[in-house]
Amino acid sequence: MEGLQIRAFHTGYPKRKVIENLNVPRLPRGKIAVLLGPNGCGKSTLLRSLAGLNPAQGELWLNGEELMALPFARRAEKVVYLPQSLPAGVHLHVLESIIVAQRASGSYGGSATSEAEVMALLEQLGIAHLALSYLDQLSGGQKQLVGLAQSLIRRPQLLLLDEPLSALDLNYQFHVMDLVRRETRLRNIVTLVVVHDINIALRHAEHVLMLQQGRLIADGEPEAVITAESLAEVYGVRGRIERCSQGTPQVLIDGLVAEPGL
Repeated sequence: MEGLQIRAFHTGYPKRKVIENLNVPRLPRGKIAVLLGPNGCGKSTLLRSLAGLNPAQGELWLNGEELMALPFARRAEKVVYLPQSLPAGVHLHVLESIIVAQRASGSYGGSATSEAEVMALLEQLGIAHLALSYLDQLSGGQKQLVGLAQSLIRRPQLLLLDEPLSALDLNYQFHVMDLVRRETRLRNIVTLVVVHDINIALRHAEHVLMLQQGRLIADGEPEAVITAESLAEVYGVRGRIERCSQGTPQVLIDGLVAEPGL
């Protein structure tokens, strides 16, 4: 079956299980899925485990192939994970760093065509002017955009983005989510993104997974998952979903389910 299937998936750390018996019937290709949940619920741990960076048990099927049975190097050819921040102290030009990522995927032939592809991607992200800047001299937001370029240039089948918007202003948040959605459709890949802003999920996601304490609370289309009931259960807030004047659904928070001292 096309897409990503997760069956009886367990992961965590030696003294603490984080995700237990996670089952996701299917995350489709060509669509963005967003992973929501409060701090500490296991979102980042799950992404790292899907990428093979944490010990895990269970089944992961990507386009009909069992990822858990693959050697790590083969799995890394198909799955690209972008953490919240790039490693510090890397003294490479932005252009060099993306060419290194392209070589790691085996798709760089040293040709002018390959370099033109890198520059076109930087142009799409609005950071072509940084091509000859050093990574260790960039702002946090600029590094996140470079990390996204490094991820996309590797042409993954499964793209895992852990809070790619956290250091970006509103303009770039919208720009990046639009670009990720376009590239996901164009490349027909599975993209799973962790975000904290529920309104971003409502606007940009086509599928939502909601976690609480390592358990999957809801899974499906955004407006079926993000409800007043799920907001109360998972986040402990009294909220409602209303449409703005342009018809876009938005979350409005009215207060806490149980306010301290009341």
